[in-house]
Amino acid sequence: MSDPGKAGDLLAQIPKGEGKGLPPVHLWNPDFCGDIDMRIARDGTWYYQGTPIGRKPMVRLFSTIIRRDGDDYFLITPVEKVGIKVDDAPFVAVTLQVEGEGETQVLRFITNVEDEVVAGAEHPIRVEIDPATLEPSPYILVRRNLEALIHRNVFYQLVELAVEREVDGKPWLGVWSSGQFYPIGPSPV
Repeated sequence: MSDPGKAGDLLAQIPKGEGKGLPPVHLWNPDFCGDIDMRIARDGTWYYQGTPIGRKPMVRLFSTIIRRDGDDYFLITPVEKVGIKVDDAPFVAVTLQVEGEGETQVLRFITNVEDEVVAGAEHPIRVEIDPATLEPSPYILVRRNLEALIHRNVFYQLVELAVEREVDGKPWLGVWSSGQFYPIGPSPV
């Protein structure tokens, strides 16, 4: 699948819709056609054959046909399924909009591919702490099992909004959104 025209061929197979919603990639089960030389870096940059894809509309279009099965990522059309590499998460949450405050607060994230998600029961926030460095890696679920890494600047905004609350008998700092509390780190004691 190293054919230079492969990415263009894949784009040509995406059904043209009425612009309403995302393609139903979860319903498509075409044959696996191999891996292509496409990678999404941790910073959200998409690469094809080692070169950044500079056309934002093309990246946006590819982002609508990505699917994760287990630990593997694929671009899916009704007739073709190709593997791609994702360094961390396929999206990056680059903007945060805050409405309200306290337990009624609503957090709206916008990703690098212009998806908008409101943190809540369907789009939870989670934070992984690296055991060696203690560095946090925060994520928000964008759709199905596809997450966005929350950009460092956006995470700092979350830290500014954080309140202390007891979780499992221990004090945690976290944020509220859509009536849900999301721990983002242990409270300094």
